[in-house]
Amino acid sequence: MTEQLQFSEPVEGSVNVAAGETAKADGMALAAANTTPEWADTCAAAIELMARRGTVFQAADLIAEGLVDEPDSPNRWGPAFLRASRAGVIEAAGVQQSKRTTVHRSLCRAWQGTADYRSGAVA
Repeated sequence: MTEQLQFSEPVEGSVNVAAGETAKADGMALAAANTTPEWADTCAAAIELMARRGTVFQAADLIAEGLVDEPDSPNRWGPAFLRASRAGVIEAAGVQQSKRTTVHRSLCRAWQGTADYRSGAVA
């Protein structure tokens, strides 16, 4: 029988979850602060439209349908979807291979409109 090795102290250079979450929050705040209000508003409207449809979608679908232009930095997507998620407009619907050729089909979050948003319970 094998047992998992347990360390009583964090190993130097190991993953620090709290530091990772802090860095993520800091990066998202920086990206949001540097996003033009026009792009942010257009992206929010595109996310809301897709959410009302009730289908699973990803950022690439917003561009493919001509609902929003490619942002000046891919870092703009995270805060846009985070805002919509926190507002109850969308919820995570798993992961998919990205449809964007620039990311070589890497995995990305898939989203779907919440039942409450689709029914009008969330404005």
